[in-house]
Amino acid sequence: MQHAGIFILPIIIMISRTPIPPIPRIRCTVAQAVVRYLASLHVQEATGSAPLFGGMFAIFGHGNVAGLGEALYQYREQFPTYRAHNEQAMAHTAIAYAKTHFRRRMMACTTSIGPGATNLVTAAALAHVNRLPILFLPGDIFTSGDPAPVLQQVEDFQNGTISANDCLRPVSRYFERIVHPAQLLSALPRAVAILTDPAQCGPVTLAMPQDVQTMAFDYPIDFFKTSPITFRALPPSTSDIVEAVRAISNSKRPLIISGGGVLYSSGACDALQKFAEKHGVPVCETQAGKSALPWNHPLQLGAVGVTGSSAANAMASEADLILAIGTRLQDFTTGSHTLFPQARLVSLNVNLFDATKVCGLPLQADARLGLDALAENLSPWHAESSWKELAEKEATAWRETINRITQRRILDKEELPYEGEVIGVIQESPHSTKNDIVVGAAGTLPGELHKLWRTEFPGGYHMEYGYSCMGYEIAGGLGVKMARPDKEVIVMVGDGSYLMLCSEIATSVMLGKKLIIVVLDNQGFGCINRLQQHCGGQPFNNLLTDCLQGSEGMIPIDFAANAASLGALSEHVKNIEEFKEAMKQAREAPRTYVISMHTSPTRTTSEGGWWWEVAVPEESPSATVRQARMAYEQGKQKQKRT
Repeated sequence: MQHAGIFILPIIIMISRTPIPPIPRIRCTVAQAVVRYLASLHVQEATGSAPLFGGMFAIFGHGNVAGLGEALYQYREQFPTYRAHNEQAMAHTAIAYAKTHFRRRMMACTTSIGPGATNLVTAAALAHVNRLPILFLPGDIFTSGDPAPVLQQVEDFQNGTISANDCLRPVSRYFERIVHPAQLLSALPRAVAILTDPAQCGPVTLAMPQDVQTMAFDYPIDFFKTSPITFRALPPSTSDIVEAVRAISNSKRPLIISGGGVLYSSGACDALQKFAEKHGVPVCETQAGKSALPWNHPLQLGAVGVTGSSAANAMASEADLILAIGTRLQDFTTGSHTLFPQARLVSLNVNLFDATKVCGLPLQADARLGLDALAENLSPWHAESSWKELAEKEATAWRETINRITQRRILDKEELPYEGEVIGVIQESPHSTKNDIVVGAAGTLPGELHKLWRTEFPGGYHMEYGYSCMGYEIAGGLGVKMARPDKEVIVMVGDGSYLMLCSEIATSVMLGKKLIIVVLDNQGFGCINRLQQHCGGQPFNNLLTDCLQGSEGMIPIDFAANAASLGALSEHVKNIEEFKEAMKQAREAPRTYVISMHTSPTRTTSEGGWWWEVAVPEESPSATVRQARMAYEQGKQKQKRT
């Protein structure tokens, strides 16, 4: 350094620093890191700490057997692996497991690339619609692009980065393809955050290219030291409460519609009962919300909507305010927007997307916290006394209707029973309302069970009716049993759904998870056959007798023999009295027991119900179709106009 002709030597000050120790790391493959991380996650329950993930369902093939397969074997003691017989079915089982745990615990699924991965799409859509958590880890093609194309690879002619797994994008809450080992450090926590978020909850897909699964990386050890999972409960805002209280306090004839969000919110079932009793507000329930309030509570009106009770629908059509709690307000609940157009709607929902439907006044909050806040601010308010008295009278009358339907016994052995009478026999056991969980999904049974099934505890009714997916029933029943081994799980399934997906009978036997499966054989798709005729059409392509057939005609299907071939105990019964004896045998059986019985394709419960919009052709040579179109247009006139 030079200044004014004088050289100045720089002074160098040496600062002594303590060396930073290296971050402790562990070297493992991407697949090993995924399994180790998932195994580290725990949630605090009333009985203590429990793993967030109950394990992983896996069907191996190329794309996951060498990577995730090896990792799952290595950690098999800490993280159970379950083998199923169909990828869609195993995902249904995992989804049912999460639903039975009220979204507090869940499972993961891994498949090979190609058809193994695309078999997940239907199940992913089911979880997406029903807001249920599941983690998909499908194998994927090589990120290197060499070799390509590989076996089962779907090639896109415009985009070389697309694989079959991209089919899962629109039916996943979150999708990410893992292309580098370090990516897991952000992808896995992000996935878990979505899976455990009350509003964003749904399926998550982490696509796992087979070469990346096997890559090794030095992961920080602290990455696998996870904190206990905390489920957040969103409190209501002051402004939302003020508006909701103003609307409710101005009502005289309020009605609560209880949705699935009541069951998924910790403590909300008790809060619902206390709120209803304190303020004299009757309660009805959606398919997802059924069982939040005991069936025999004085203010319980039962099912609402298209598959609803006469009590609930009568009160809904006269209410001046609807407090909808934790429901998506789908068309079966609202009667395609014709059931309560006269009522002001206040929608308490943790998800703002759902809370703003049908022009409702949104109250965005956790169900329990929202109910507690409303109760606190509505302290002096009470529904009109005559309204409460009418509700209790309607509820009593509906319970009498249930008893009359379910206690009917057919004396003529030639007459085929229908679902209502079968439900009655199943629930004859004095302990059934306290110990049985019924599982269903599609066809005639959701309507009958929604109206007639009686349960006294939250979760005693397990119906997949958001997606109404045929084939869910048996696989879903297995998931329910895995989550609640102390309960008798009764799967009620039609012959159509059984034929679509019965493979997990073998899985239930293999895992020692006993189910009672009741197959109601009405010789086809009876529910849609009735809908077809209701819309003016002729019986066509639904019942087996109305389908194109070969020279030998319709061959009888022996469901009991089929179930026996899959390892179950089974029998076919000829009438309701034989079914009663078979149910006794099934309850005492050591493993899965299947009972099949012919039922009526035409008889249903006539009580209750409501209009449902199914579009009918404007033009047709058929007089019955033209007549149905006129009825359809009349129904449209009753819809609420937004």
